[in-house]
Amino acid sequence: MPGSLRSRPGCKAAGVDALCDDVTAEHVDLDCLVSSGSLADLDRPTPAPGWSVGDQISHLWYFDQQALLALTDPDAFRASTEQLLATVSGGEDPSVAAGRAIGPAELLERWRADRQALVSAARTVDPKARVPWYGPAMSARSFVTARLMETWAHGQDVVDSLGAERRPTARLRHVAHIGVGARAFSYVTNGRQVPDADVFVRLDAPDGDEWTWGDPNAPDRVDGPALDFCLLVTQRRHRSDTAVRATGPAADEWLDIAQAFAGPPGPGRSPGAFS
Repeated sequence: MPGSLRSRPGCKAAGVDALCDDVTAEHVDLDCLVSSGSLADLDRPTPAPGWSVGDQISHLWYFDQQALLALTDPDAFRASTEQLLATVSGGEDPSVAAGRAIGPAELLERWRADRQALVSAARTVDPKARVPWYGPAMSARSFVTARLMETWAHGQDVVDSLGAERRPTARLRHVAHIGVGARAFSYVTNGRQVPDADVFVRLDAPDGDEWTWGDPNAPDRVDGPALDFCLLVTQRRHRSDTAVRATGPAADEWLDIAQAFAGPPGPGRSPGAFS
């Protein structure tokens, strides 16, 4: 089929399949949070201004549907992107409106069904394929990893809204990896020149291990707990409320604008909002 992203029959999408297991685990963790109380909890406000818990789920549901379309019908996805941009420019957010148009029970059911359909499709994708998205096309691995990062980040808004606790897991490495890889993008989206200086990143993993990126001999470096770094690069915590430390001007400047997600600079969180 022209434009197909699927692997040949009988081929296993090595690496992507393991990522899909992690995405599924992230889905289940978030589902447990929103299912542990009453449906009325979906009306609770979250730290994202104007967004409820249900809006967070609706946003994930909408873009899981779009991701499924990108994997299964890239041409249709590109057409839908034009429609989305036209709608957003008119002041509406279809990712939130979709959930508000139906009841909370139906929202949860549709989210569960469509996220499962996305994972099932992702397991068949050719690992070498380039998947279209909102910006440059991504590798299949990066595409699936981005869905995990989005689920975890919006899940944090749900955690904060419900006053719940969420145990950090090794899946944070995926989020941190995107955060490190998006360093250059953080400058571009803020209208700044990307510096030439390398930044070494060393994070304390939840299991006591160390995760590192970059040249360990670089004079600029970032150190701290993996959880705090992930909260910082997804802009779920203000920098001053984390234990992430910068050494050197390039590292210090980056942490002020770090952004793991696509799109324009986000407003982030206010200092001390979760102390």
